[in-house]
Amino acid sequence: MKTYMLFTVHAVFAVILTMASCSHSKTAKLKGEWRSKNNQTTLKITDKQFTMNTDSPVPEDYFVKNDTIFTSFEGNLPYTKFIIKQADEHNLKLMFPDSAMVEFVK
Repeated sequence: MKTYMLFTVHAVFAVILTMASCSHSKTAKLKGEWRSKNNQTTLKITDKQFTMNTDSPVPEDYFVKNDTIFTSFEGNLPYTKFIIKQADEHNLKLMFPDSAMVEFVK
């Protein structure tokens, strides 16, 4: 009986570790250099910064919660919200704060 319980505990932890190592976060898909399909906007997303070339190419801090990217300059409030409509390895669709939909490709 002890061997069975010990085996079960090890098997459960192995499954948990495998699931954790194979999961990909949404931010991993976002990282990289993106350009809009109309070539007017470029977007660079790193581990800690969100930089868009439109108005002023100033890097902003960001975090992702559910399907929304929240950006701010040096932690100042209010946050600017970008809603993620689609995110995969090569395509990104963002709804900007002014409700404009912009499609990006890598």
